[in-house]
Amino acid sequence: MVDAGGGESVRISLFIACLHVLLFVLLSMRVVLYRFRKRIGIGEGADRELHKRIRVHANFAEYVPLALLLLMLLEAAGVGECWIWGYGLTLLVARVLHALGLGRSSATSLPRFLGALTTFVLLLAMALHGLLHWHGIGWAGA
Repeated sequence: MVDAGGGESVRISLFIACLHVLLFVLLSMRVVLYRFRKRIGIGEGADRELHKRIRVHANFAEYVPLALLLLMLLEAAGVGECWIWGYGLTLLVARVLHALGLGRSSATSLPRFLGALTTFVLLLAMALHGLLHWHGIGWAGA
């Protein structure tokens, strides 16, 4: 997207989104290659490892699009670059932690917990930041 003045209005969130897409493709390939190796076409075939890989991929797909949309909207609304970088990179770290934690074990793990908690807190923080920015209150540097 380009703003009316010809400048880049969402260049940071574009970069952050591209990094998330690379992670999404990696998670997708883990499912696809495992399916191919085990010859499981549809469903999980009662394979616990495949189920785990599908959940890692699906969980990413459930949370990341909304977070990236909100990130892009915050940037387009003029929220400061430091906030956009902070939110975007924190999301990436949170999703990597969650994928590593859940990918290793279906049981509770510290990386999985920290990834999920950080994602939820980040979504709430971005929503609050957006509401305050919309209302004209803003946060420092916003």
